[in-house]
Amino acid sequence: MISLDTLKQVAVWSHDLTDEERERARKGISEKTYGKGAYICHQGDRFDSWAGVVTGLVKLATVSDLGKQVSLAGLTNGAWFGEGSLLKSEARRYDIVALRESRLMLMDIATFNWLLEHSVGFNRYLVRQFNERLGQFIGQVENDRMLDATGRVAHTLALLFNPRTNPGVGRQIAITQEEIGLLSGLSRQVTNQSLKILEGRGLLQVERGGISIKDWRDLFQLGR
Repeated sequence: MISLDTLKQVAVWSHDLTDEERERARKGISEKTYGKGAYICHQGDRFDSWAGVVTGLVKLATVSDLGKQVSLAGLTNGAWFGEGSLLKSEARRYDIVALRESRLMLMDIATFNWLLEHSVGFNRYLVRQFNERLGQFIGQVENDRMLDATGRVAHTLALLFNPRTNPGVGRQIAITQEEIGLLSGLSRQVTNQSLKILEGRGLLQVERGGISIKDWRDLFQLGR
């Protein structure tokens, strides 16, 4: 169980709930920390929690029939994920990996289902979430088939800086080139070259220990 203040800080969707709904939500959420490289869930396993990233960096990935690993999404502060699997009551179709030490909020399935049945605000959030995710994954397919390395890095960063799915990130994120490469499916050397190109175009600034941007939509336009 978490405090009401903590819920409001880490869950943007809680702002649209009634007092009763927020109280129910906070009672059904626990916290857990995963170390760097830890698997939060393996593809094919059940993970009966709706999860939110408090701090850290999480990757959703799968492996194709040909053995190629495909990154589906990178999630950081404020992002919530896994609602589709809970709604369909199925095993996860992707690996969930902590790329660095990450603290997660885990909502139990009973609380998730109660909010689904009783909260208009919660359902509106889920609809917006589904719409955003659908656009991301359609873009990901185009990304893998059509974009060069620079476009892939731009697309990856645009998703990370997207305030609709990662509302706690702002315009600066602490992330290494190795982590960007893992999310983009590129080597560190190629990632470094791509970042230099993007920086030369004025789309971002590579800083010590992170990346800062002016507008995530500029990166999105390049990475589409």
